[in-house]
Amino acid sequence: MDRLFLDANVLFSAAWREDAGVAWLWRLDDAGLVTSNFAIEEARRNLPDDERIDRLATLLERVHIVEATMPDAATRSEIELPAKDWPIIGGAVAAGATHLITGDARDFGRWFGRKLLGVLVLTPAEYLRTNRP
Repeated sequence: MDRLFLDANVLFSAAWREDAGVAWLWRLDDAGLVTSNFAIEEARRNLPDDERIDRLATLLERVHIVEATMPDAATRSEIELPAKDWPIIGGAVAAGATHLITGDARDFGRWFGRKLLGVLVLTPAEYLRTNRP
């Protein structure tokens, strides 16, 4: 079973619109969804109203939440990644995620389709292309 770590932008997008395509991730029977408190806070902070914040809370009922962690300094020095993204990949690694699902092409784009610290980085669309129910 795949274990999908959801980046803040994925949580945000799913909460933004009830019929968002990314919400298909929540319909997968053969994948576990996981995220971190760090990603949740980032998504929540950017949602503009109570309706969307409530939708996020409902979505999170089906997501395992882990503490955000940072890879050690030696690991961070070998990989170029903005400081704000280390808790995301660190959370994915700590959660034992098989995939990091993110729409952040600016910071993670060069990793799309590749493993970063043992976690395969994909966009939601790419993952759903081969795993949609």
